[in-house]
Amino acid sequence: MRNIAKISGLGVVAGLAVAGIAAGGAAAQPVVVVLTQVACQFLEAENGVDRDFTSARKADCEAINAKTGAARLAAAPPLRLKPGEYIFRVTNKDVPYALGFWLRDKDYNWANPIHKLTKTSVSGGGMTMGKTLEYKVTLKPGEYVYSCPLNPMPDYRLIVGE
Repeated sequence: MRNIAKISGLGVVAGLAVAGIAAGGAAAQPVVVVLTQVACQFLEAENGVDRDFTSARKADCEAINAKTGAARLAAAPPLRLKPGEYIFRVTNKDVPYALGFWLRDKDYNWANPIHKLTKTSVSGGGMTMGKTLEYKVTLKPGEYVYSCPLNPMPDYRLIVGE
């Protein structure tokens, strides 16, 4: 059985997490973190508040986040997880263009070839309206950020610790 966690800005919501360890004492399956994208934001990162932004293209979100992104990010508590294996299940709820997902070390620089070998970065695109994609990653203690470069939004914080 997979562990499934519904995530809010405060972390795993009690009662919505399904814990499971395979029979016979085998290692636990990855925890599934569910995230929902709407225009210019992840719902769960902003405490489930849908800001009802409207976006027909990337430039719309760039303009919206230039005005509201910093304040929204300051009010969004970091997602807190324990070290381990995770599957981020990300859905494009209603954005009318293809989206993606990018989770990486806080100080990850895509142009640094050493970072590509030594730091965490998982990403992908092609998430059309109504589509859900999964991204598997092993998280070690540290600070990470996640966002969607195609549906520009703040870099939401993720802290992994014991």
